[in-house]
Amino acid sequence: MEQGLPASTSTAPLFCARCSLELRPGSGDFFQVTIAAVADPSPPVLMDEESSSTLRARINQLMDGLGHLSEREAMDQVYRRLVIHLCNPCYRDWIENPAS
Repeated sequence: MEQGLPASTSTAPLFCARCSLELRPGSGDFFQVTIAAVADPSPPVLMDEESSSTLRARINQLMDGLGHLSEREAMDQVYRRLVIHLCNPCYRDWIENPAS
């Protein structure tokens, strides 16, 4: 990076995801929040009495259920990453109660 240039050279305006306040990169007046949601990472519960053909049928049923989904829709059911920007006041409220 050349000396004297700001770290961010993006010209697109940046807004708070909650209140729409325009944010100024480099001013320290906002937070970038990264949210990663991952589907249940636990291995499936298998019954000891299930045969390999029963397990294969379960897998095929799951695969058939995904057949109508696009690649993106299928991936969104497993992993989703979202980046939002919050001004300082909105961040303070959000971090205490993210579900609101």
